Amino acid sequence: MIFFSFRYVPSAARRLYTTASSASSVITPTHSIYLSTSTNPYFNLSFEDWLFRHAPQKEPLLLLYRDAPCVVIGRNQNPWKEVNLRAARAQGIPWVRRRSGGGTVYHDLGNTNFSIHVPRTTFDRGATAQVVLRAVRALGIDAGVNERNDICVGGEKASGSAYKIVSGRAYHHGTMLITTRLETLGDLLRVDKVRFLCPNDIGISLFSDTMITKGVASVRSPVCNLAQFSKKVSHEMFVNAVVDSFKAEYGVHDEPCIVNDTDDLAKIGYIQRGMAELPSWDWAFGQTPEFEYTIKKPFVWGDVTAHIHARHGVILSCTLQGLDSELGKALEGKRYGFVEDEELGVDLSGRREVVWAWLKEEMKSYD
Repeated sequence: MIFFSFRYVPSAARRLYTTASSASSVITPTHSIYLSTSTNPYFNLSFEDWLFRHAPQKEPLLLLYRDAPCVVIGRNQNPWKEVNLRAARAQGIPWVRRRSGGGTVYHDLGNTNFSIHVPRTTFDRGATAQVVLRAVRALGIDAGVNERNDICVGGEKASGSAYKIVSGRAYHHGTMLITTRLETLGDLLRVDKVRFLCPNDIGISLFSDTMITKGVASVRSPVCNLAQFSKKVSHEMFVNAVVDSFKAEYGVHDEPCIVNDTDDLAKIGYIQRGMAELPSWDWAFGQTPEFEYTIKKPFVWGDVTAHIHARHGVILSCTLQGLDSELGKALEGKRYGFVEDEELGVDLSGRREVVWAWLKEEMKSYD
């Protein structure tokens, strides 16, 4: 598992935040607007959850932040299906499972994240999307909202979002692509677990996914940066515009509270536990919904087809057509993608050794 500690604060961000209230070592969940200068996704996601759980339920709240490069998947998603793990590992980019639903997104310093919290009784995802839409239009960009409440410009998505509702509180959070590296986004969010079927009538190849999961699959859409439509737009401009739109919508007059991942704030028990949990195997992999994965490979002695059934990151069964059953049975109860040779307890010579090398590579996640 890769774990990073992020403490980068761009000079432009420091200029932006000089007009707001100063960062304090003692932060309370009673402000209306928070701007995080931390770029640590484990901190920002844990801080967001702390605010959601501890802020006054009847008051609106806004959080804005950026993360260093990472992939963020929804709570009910399958990382092996949603993330190109080999590409992420090669580029040293971690992935994180957030606490809300929705699809997979890519974060970097060219992407600004917003989180709007309101009482459950007044929660309307369309209304909160309009707060962000008005901010984008205030920057001179002709944007709109689609049926999924995504912010779109020129027919392409600039912002995806998700929401969470617990007890009397709800939030709508999302991304805003400003100057993000779209080529990196494409590399990391493209997964090749598909099987070629046949060409259709117009010559386009049709594919069938070979990993079937009970979780939520991301909806793939063409994406764009706001900077493609306004060269002068920046993180600072977007933050100011969202703050202004939020204040106008909810009648808020407070100045933003600046937060960072200082030792004092990170030592708050709830945040500390959240930062420890997010990169843990139990949360990152152990929350994976039930899935089945079927793969086939030709060997010199014939084809081998593997059908793997897993839940919560643990292999429930593995059947191997074209090989004896001992290797498949040895995989039962093991952590998918994290099985070492010595854990199997079977002879790995001959055909088993070759097939196991193939299976291990297919299931591989992180070294």
